[in-house]
Amino acid sequence: PVLPRRGFVLVTEPLPPATVRHKVYAADYVDAVASSDAELQASPVVEGTGGGTVLIGSTRERVGFDRRPSPAALRALARGAIGLFPVLASVRAMRVYAGFRPYCPDHLPVIGPDPRAPGLWHACGHEGAGIGLAAGTGKLIAQALTGATGEATELDLTPFAPERFAAEGGRA
Repeated sequence: PVLPRRGFVLVTEPLPPATVRHKVYAADYVDAVASSDAELQASPVVEGTGGGTVLIGSTRERVGFDRRPSPAALRALARGAIGLFPVLASVRAMRVYAGFRPYCPDHLPVIGPDPRAPGLWHACGHEGAGIGLAAGTGKLIAQALTGATGEATELDLTPFAPERFAAEGGRA
């Protein structure tokens, strides 16, 4: 049951380079990521770019594939960013974009063979960590498919198996 969790990012007008020099997360970011609530979860993440713009995230909500801007989510982003960097109160947002994180109810990715379709392997459901975990997931899939380590994989894939949802009454 991989579901979309919509998130928004605000992009500001270009600012002087020293305005935001590092990516900054609010302390409640981990709680927002770990939440299983379908309702809006917002925790500020602010990051300056080489071009001077500032990226302001992060929201999560389960609303299907609805891309429409959410005024509540955008207000939460702006409020959170200003809380971390008060200088942003006078900065204009140039644009907003939405994306979808592939979410699993147990917060673990799905990695392994599909029990219903021989030859089909899954590597999905990493939510917001997909890019960071892509190389490791790819290595595990390659090991599983080739038997490169003599055993199945360096890491036991059982916790990530697609059929784990069938045992809980969900779709496998």
